Amino acid sequence: MPERGLARSLVEAYVYFDLAAGGGEQGASRRAAVEEDADGWVVRLGGTEVLVPHEAEVVARQAGLIFGSGLSELIDPGQWVLVAATYARRALEGGLFFAAAPSDPEAFGRIETDWRFAADAVAEALKFFPPGAAELPPDAFWSEMGRALRESEPHRLTRQKLESDLAFYRQSLDDFHRLHGR
Repeated sequence: MPERGLARSLVEAYVYFDLAAGGGEQGASRRAAVEEDADGWVVRLGGTEVLVPHEAEVVARQAGLIFGSGLSELIDPGQWVLVAATYARRALEGGLFFAAAPSDPEAFGRIETDWRFAADAVAEALKFFPPGAAELPPDAFWSEMGRALRESEPHRLTRQKLESDLAFYRQSLDDFHRLHGR
């Protein structure tokens, strides 16, 4: 039987597959298979399974939480920071091209989603901070990717930096809406 993780939303399951289960292959989650069973949705890729309980997905959708409620058991805070940076880069690049030709509604939606995902991914990393702590404890990082970021760029993982990133991503989304009036 494949190893089974627990996700808080289908989106979190797909992000996990892109980060960890796809062997570093970009967009690996597109190859994942999804089945619904009595417990929820089972997302499979290779030898890895992730269960998304029905109740968790419903709560996430009702609350507008892209990645789910509570604390992730699949993705550590270092990985969330990297996910946020990826979405922010996409949004910045997309925004530059959109400014030159602002008539593509699909491009508008992609950029809007990228800013929203960047902000929400940073918010996920912030959930790992103990109350009042300025830095994350070492045991918050269980993935190789997260530990590597902590070792090489610890300044990216402070509460102050992440709160600044969150404000920037949210403001960038607001500015994008203001500039392009949709």
